[in-house]
Amino acid sequence: MEITSISRYKGSTYEVELDGERKLYLHIDIIADNGLKKGIQLDKTELRKIIYDSNFRRAYQYALYCLDYRDYSARDMHSKLVGTYKNENLCSAVIRKLEGAGIIDDARYAEKLARRLVESRKYGFRRAKKELLLKGIGEDIALKALEQYREMFGENLAQLLRTKHYRLLTDSSDRKNIEKVKSALVRYGYSFDEINAAVREYFENAEQTEE
Repeated sequence: MEITSISRYKGSTYEVELDGERKLYLHIDIIADNGLKKGIQLDKTELRKIIYDSNFRRAYQYALYCLDYRDYSARDMHSKLVGTYKNENLCSAVIRKLEGAGIIDDARYAEKLARRLVESRKYGFRRAKKELLLKGIGEDIALKALEQYREMFGENLAQLLRTKHYRLLTDSSDRKNIEKVKSALVRYGYSFDEINAAVREYFENAEQTEE
């Protein structure tokens, strides 16, 4: 195949015509890196490499664009790229480059997400860990990110009782409303032992306040 013409298409993208028929739209960097000029001959292997390089660049730039708006775990970004570019190997290579440059860092991502889940949403350990795993964070990284919040889980649970569920906790003998509160807290990711102890302490503190 012969490159019969190279002309500017739009911005930094050029139209490369092959044998007067097939057209490729390549960034100027791809043209320069591969030494493309009018009149040179390309075999199939060389053409595949050029197309791969072009797709890699597009996928990488798309990943950077997405990361401008929010953080991604490596797995979530990989899934997003595969959904667009349909090439597992290419997308995995893009992720490796992003990780190598420190642009995607699952440990950093896990720390930020853990802070939001625990400090803002008041999730318990179980729910917070589940959310991290659902985002593609490995278990070891998830556990490390949550380690610093061990004391805060108990504080958050007590706060939820005082500020979110206090209307249902006016009577320690009202089992129906107490069970509603406990069910809600289970969904927040707290264990039955944690909840039972917190509810018991809540009513003990309430009785002492009344006295």
